[in-house]
Amino acid sequence: MPNYKEIYKDIIIRKYPEKIKFCQKILKKKTLSSLDIINLNHLIFGNPDKDTLVFNQKLRSYDEIAILQILADQKINNLTNTNLAKKYNLSRNTVTKWKRLYAGVETS
Repeated sequence: MPNYKEIYKDIIIRKYPEKIKFCQKILKKKTLSSLDIINLNHLIFGNPDKDTLVFNQKLRSYDEIAILQILADQKINNLTNTNLAKKYNLSRNTVTKWKRLYAGVETS
């Protein structure tokens, strides 16, 4: 697995030094989850255009920890499947599938 922490540190230091303080909280973590990587990418590069968003979505994968964090976010913020799907740029069917798969798993 690539060392995303070092990759993003290098990107920030070389190209976006003004964004260091926004990203430090995430970069101080011992290990980065998939969700942390997505958040870092958003903090550094901002909102991508429509074509880039569609292309990147095809390449995205989530580990179990990230899925549980997303489902916990849904519970905490009382989001519907549709709202959660829009927030994380997912398919509603994906959200439904995750809820079915992780129904008995503790999300805290």
